[in-house]
Amino acid sequence: MKKALFILSLSLIALIGKAQTVTSPNGNVSLTFSLDNTRPTYTLSYKDKQVCKPSHLGLELAKEKHASKDFRETDLMDGFQITSTKTSSFDETWKPVWGEWKEIRNHYNELLVNLNQPSSERNIAIRFRVFDDGMGFRYEFPMQDSLSYFIIKEEKTEFAMTGDHTAYWIPGDYDTQEFEYVISRMSEIRGKFDAAWTDNSSRTQFSKTGVQTALQLKTDDGLYINIHEAACINYPTMHLNLDDKNMVFTSWLTPDATGMKGFVQTPFNTPWRTVIVSDDARDILASNITLNLNEPCALDDTSWIKPVKYCGVWWEMIVGRKHWSYTYQYPSVKLGQTDYKNAKPHGIHGATNEEVKRYIDFAAENGLDQVLVEGWNEGWEDWFGHQKDFVFDFITPYPDFDIKMLNDYAHSKGVRLMMHHETSGSIPNYERWMEKAYTLMNKYGYNAVKSGYVGDVLPRGEHHYSQSSNNHYLYCIKEAAKHHIMVNAHEATRPTGICRTYPNWIGNESARGTEYEAFGGSEPYHTCILPFTRLIGGPMDYTPGIFETQLSTWSENTSFVHTTLVGQLALYVTMYSPLQMAADLPENYKKFDDAFQFIRDVAVDWDDSKYLEAEPAKYLTVARKAKGTDNWFVGGKCDADGHTTVLNFDFLDNGAKYEATIYEDAKDAHYEKNPKAYKITKKIIKKGTKLTIKQASGGGFAISVIKK
Repeated sequence: MKKALFILSLSLIALIGKAQTVTSPNGNVSLTFSLDNTRPTYTLSYKDKQVCKPSHLGLELAKEKHASKDFRETDLMDGFQITSTKTSSFDETWKPVWGEWKEIRNHYNELLVNLNQPSSERNIAIRFRVFDDGMGFRYEFPMQDSLSYFIIKEEKTEFAMTGDHTAYWIPGDYDTQEFEYVISRMSEIRGKFDAAWTDNSSRTQFSKTGVQTALQLKTDDGLYINIHEAACINYPTMHLNLDDKNMVFTSWLTPDATGMKGFVQTPFNTPWRTVIVSDDARDILASNITLNLNEPCALDDTSWIKPVKYCGVWWEMIVGRKHWSYTYQYPSVKLGQTDYKNAKPHGIHGATNEEVKRYIDFAAENGLDQVLVEGWNEGWEDWFGHQKDFVFDFITPYPDFDIKMLNDYAHSKGVRLMMHHETSGSIPNYERWMEKAYTLMNKYGYNAVKSGYVGDVLPRGEHHYSQSSNNHYLYCIKEAAKHHIMVNAHEATRPTGICRTYPNWIGNESARGTEYEAFGGSEPYHTCILPFTRLIGGPMDYTPGIFETQLSTWSENTSFVHTTLVGQLALYVTMYSPLQMAADLPENYKKFDDAFQFIRDVAVDWDDSKYLEAEPAKYLTVARKAKGTDNWFVGGKCDADGHTTVLNFDFLDNGAKYEATIYEDAKDAHYEKNPKAYKITKKIIKKGTKLTIKQASGGGFAISVIKK
């Protein structure tokens, strides 16, 4: 017996000092795990270039009471020994319900490291999955007597960078991602932080060097590195805090109202921490690591989930010409009054029967699937900024919105209405009314809802990205699925690929969208960064398609949209989403009906996607093959410097001919000086045809390629 124990001890000693390495299937990515003394550590390399220097792993726990012992403060940072390791490989091809590709390959090599902390008798595991374009890892906590319930004070996952890389970042905040992106060296983040953070009406800040994920980096020697997370379930959203002396990012979790980060019961797995890496920027955009690290679809029936192209009663309110409130500025109605029967409309309520019917007619005439209507329900008079628990009931329409008549009218035209649920951040109230709200949607034939979480989150002290808030968003998705309802959540947490598991989570905002073009505008490079950052986690409801870019031509708003008209068309291809809005007014589209043809034609679901050229914040060009067809759509978008694209159509079928309709900026186009100057040409093309297209400042191009 003593001899057996001695042999076991020698085995443990050998494991403690031995590094474990796993490489990607093609050998380009290499991950090495070891114990730095007794602290878990990893390094990552790509084509023999170091991506992450030795980076520590671990979690700091809050004080706890274990069995009969007194309160104590412990951690899972060091004091570990390796008890076993296991390597394995996995290769599958799966079909998403909707997406950029008809099929997705999930191919990786895995290293599982089992660890024991003798001082606490606790066991944890760290699971690494290494793909050809990066890796993901997570902490796993098996059920055990010594670690049953615990509180996470902070996660201490490190990403140690090899130098002062260029970063494409937005400041750390627990409640919003709606910032303009900053491009700077990592060492410059501290100096630029205040200006970036105060640019928005943010409420929470944790560090002068804190940034949000997905974080895009570029090294001086040409590596593109993206840091994010996947499958953030029952856990707070991760930010990154930078030690700018040593160039080390450390995870920083969103706290709850108590100041703690997570409440855990074993068995439990954290979200995956992901690093995507390549020497070709196109590979970052084409990566499926985030989706592949999520669980397969949990829904037995997905036949009711359909991508959507829609318009809606929205942009006029955003610009300021109309309003969500029925009684806005009507003096005879007092604040908070809910009896509107004797009140006369003021003339600028957006969601009226007449206005909604106008949008329904427009959708029917142009092949759009749905019409979003915001401001249809009671409560908009006193909804914002007071952290009120009860504001909306989500079932009571205003007097000038006949819910039955309008849905009947829409269905008679082959169109659906899209529901809108603004929660005003009151999570308890929304959950209180959710079943009735979804049942009302079923009654009138709605199958999609745009939800919103504007304002401070209730319960008071909670944040938009805390563990409990993230649990709420997923609860909404699961409950909506029972009613065959698709969800497009705005102001919710940023996506982490959960749409693979619950594909009725068809869209999110979670970034600075088109609405900010009415609030002063976004830089032309903004939409050339978002695919490298926000869209890494999942599709965005960006609401593109603004043709009348000078808002003063039809309103009192003096802002302008910081793209050319053709640049707006490009977004339907470059900003992937199964939920795409034609966001401008019907009358504005009628002015440019020939250009609107591209919006009529462009698909919202795809069998294949080709990223043809890309550089963060500069330009990107994408070709996509429409689902179930032989037709392709190509989009290119650039920053204020403009860009010349040389397109090679080598992705087309051999021997086939195609009619290409090319929408491009006119020679004198400019996003500010001449945004609506464009030209449309048609050409017969085939495999190998080359086209040279010059994009204007802040411009782009769009091409429909229809097989003859």
